[in-house]
Amino acid sequence: MKHTVLKIHPADNVLVALADLKKGEKVQFENQTFTLHTDVNAKHKFAIKAFSPGDHIYMYGIIVGKALKPIASGEAITTQNIAHATATYTGKREMATWHAPDVSKWKNRTFEGYHRSDGKVGTANYWLVVPLVFCENRNIDILKQAFVEELGFAKPNPYTSIVRRMKNQYLSTGSAHMQPIGPEALEVFEESRIFKHVDGIKFLTHQGGCGGIRQDSEALCALIAGYIANPNVAGATVLSLGCQNAQPAILREKLAAIEPKTEKPVIILEQQREGTESTLLQRAIQETFLGLIEADKLARKPAPLSQLSIGLECGGSDGFSGISANPALGHVSDILAALGGKSMLSEFPELCGVEQELINRCTSDEAAEKFVHLMRAYAARAEAVGSGFDMNPSPGNIKDGLITDAIKSAGAAKKGGTSPIVDVLDYTEQATKPGLNLLCTPGNDVESTTAMAGSGANIILFTTGLGTPTGNPITPVIKVSSNHKLAERMADIIDVDTGYIVSGEKTIEEVGDDMMEFIIQVASGKIKPKAVQLNQDDFIPWKRGVSL
Repeated sequence: MKHTVLKIHPADNVLVALADLKKGEKVQFENQTFTLHTDVNAKHKFAIKAFSPGDHIYMYGIIVGKALKPIASGEAITTQNIAHATATYTGKREMATWHAPDVSKWKNRTFEGYHRSDGKVGTANYWLVVPLVFCENRNIDILKQAFVEELGFAKPNPYTSIVRRMKNQYLSTGSAHMQPIGPEALEVFEESRIFKHVDGIKFLTHQGGCGGIRQDSEALCALIAGYIANPNVAGATVLSLGCQNAQPAILREKLAAIEPKTEKPVIILEQQREGTESTLLQRAIQETFLGLIEADKLARKPAPLSQLSIGLECGGSDGFSGISANPALGHVSDILAALGGKSMLSEFPELCGVEQELINRCTSDEAAEKFVHLMRAYAARAEAVGSGFDMNPSPGNIKDGLITDAIKSAGAAKKGGTSPIVDVLDYTEQATKPGLNLLCTPGNDVESTTAMAGSGANIILFTTGLGTPTGNPITPVIKVSSNHKLAERMADIIDVDTGYIVSGEKTIEEVGDDMMEFIIQVASGKIKPKAVQLNQDDFIPWKRGVSL
């Protein structure tokens, strides 16, 4: 039965169902026939041997769980009969070998990007408006209302017509019935921009900058500095109240550490110094407008693919993510490493169980030790509040086959391919070394994508099996589906469909190559990913408490 089941690794003792299988059905695999003792839904797994309580479950060649009760051959593994379990790890490396992919067809390829004075190249050209403290959120919103529509960045809201029709119907008849709008009303709106070489003004808000602990405010300043330093940003307007913990001096210090000789214009205005709100906002408008004039003078020019810095993310994952979408991203990451570009693998709670493999791939003892320290410290913080990495899978993950954190992690790690790990970064640290970097972030989608953009990613690849609309204000997010059904059902948020891997129509390498072509088009500004079209500007700074 071709494409009915899959064994991911020769050492595995479970098979993955690629389609819904019924109790009593006979499944043939590698000259063996298994009679199913239970229904097994697509994306879920079943035992290919009998398990006793305490026996280990293997997927991807590693331990991903242990049996809680006897499990028969042909029986589905579930949250009722297995629990999370992983192998122990140490900081000692066993040097891994790497066979780099053939990148001859990519070596002379370029993308059209924005060249910055520090040598970095952006895939977009944004102006950033951001507060240092939540007290300024309202003023940020006022500036957004003032700028976006007048400069041609506003996108019409087609849903207002539904409200308008229902309102008029109610006023005339006393009742209302919704009349859905047609798909033509939801088509992508092309802005009539005043500044043709500015891709947008991004207005960020957050709930930090004061209160909490001082380390949170310092991390926020480092994150904002990373956003300003990101090659996709031309300049920034920063609003400060004046008395908050997140002081402008800290922001300047963090920015200088990233870009000692930065020439980017950074306008910092303090409300308590300016006086009235009106004075503050008028000055912010004037200086921002003048900054936009300068930003518009920059045009796209060819750049080598080594100037790409790609964030690797997954969210709303399913049982196919680690088979199709994530390995395809891994192939892209390996291509980029071979070309001298950068990639970032984050979400440390979703690396639980694959630590030793990643340690062995580190190019230095220092990087390996830093990874061990960050992982253990993070796990200890989670356990200290009565949680743990084992509680990471969401209800959606579990429903669609990721029933332990180790199963989820083993598949999530495939986004990082097989290349050596050149550096391990703590939250807000910058990716400066070509190759694969590990970045400490939560598994939370938005906190993680927020962090990768802050560490320099100029493109983010985001895999999903269930569907999630997450985007980022300054870094284009390319949404990658693990299966055909999702790509068809939520076509408005999905850019790339890797379901061809599950169906056997294409290989991981073929889909990865297709994705590279798509990345080049996005990086050149020729294709807008769906998250960009929808203005999905998600931004959540991480407070260094526990967030899985």
